[in-house]
Amino acid sequence: MAPLEIDIRGRAGSFEIAVRFAAGPGVTALFGRSGAGKSTILKMIAGTAHLDKGRIAAGTRVFFDSEAGINLPPRARGIGFVFQEGRLFPHLSVRRNLTYARWAGRRAGSRRLDEVVELLGLDAHLDRYPRTLSGGERQRVAIGRALLADPQILLMDEPLSSLDRERRAEILPYLEAVANETRIPVLYVSHDTDEVARLADRVVAIENGRVRAIGSAAEILGHPSNADEEGFTILEGRVIAVDANYGTAAVQIGDGSIELSAVNLVPGNSVRLRIDAADVAIATLPQEGLSIRNQLRCEVIAVERKGNSTEVALTFGDERLLARITAKSADELQLATGMNVVALIKAVSVERARLLS
Repeated sequence: MAPLEIDIRGRAGSFEIAVRFAAGPGVTALFGRSGAGKSTILKMIAGTAHLDKGRIAAGTRVFFDSEAGINLPPRARGIGFVFQEGRLFPHLSVRRNLTYARWAGRRAGSRRLDEVVELLGLDAHLDRYPRTLSGGERQRVAIGRALLADPQILLMDEPLSSLDRERRAEILPYLEAVANETRIPVLYVSHDTDEVARLADRVVAIENGRVRAIGSAAEILGHPSNADEEGFTILEGRVIAVDANYGTAAVQIGDGSIELSAVNLVPGNSVRLRIDAADVAIATLPQEGLSIRNQLRCEVIAVERKGNSTEVALTFGDERLLARITAKSADELQLATGMNVVALIKAVSVERARLLS
């Protein structure tokens, strides 16, 4: 399918939306703080919120065009929508919920039920009812129902926001499978950096109803304005070696490499890594006799005191890395812009955010 092209303006109460971006196959995340307008944008694309003007199209298929007088109703747009809560039919079994669009909407779908059931791990739940499912299981059913409606576009509005941390961890691998195997445009709304880092092929940063920036997850999430209180770095690289005996992998990042604890990786895989700033230590010289596996030669590009801690922005080659250390350590090391240092990172602290290929 051709990329989804979005160029729209509209209002939700007194709040104005004016955005322009494209969403190709794979996951495009609309990322920003709560209240930025992300969910409203999804509703405008789906046709359930009013648009003043603009155009929404995928190739020759036009969903909305104010100048041409085109405004397809939601049912005619071929869009699947997954909400913050599953909104399943409580009186229907999982099987009947999954196939609702086919038997109630009489839609002929190209996806097979057994394929979607296997993808989302629902084979043991087909005869159960929503009230007997966990929150994560209900969301998996909601995603399956949307896929079995055979959508040309899939919209997901913070599908994990109502789940606790344990349930989020349960469902993320299934969302990752959908991201990797469903090659239709998926627009995923979230303000959670972990979700976006793990799922997104590209990120559209939304602020006050406008597009602030568009780029890769590493580019957008790595920007200081998007860091959470602890800070983090997103890096992308390729696996160059795997040690099956120890369950580790070496990932080429620019001119350097990072070792991490990992399974199910093979040389040649492209991966996205997340490193929390608090897991990065700094030394002025290379160290010997340490259990820390990663020692990266870096240059200090910024030092910022934040209360009793100090954030240190580093570069190694063309890559950036953020460290958070105590203010006392920063002063004792006499860290300053332009200084050459060594970043120390434990292999077990590097999180593989997503397998890209």
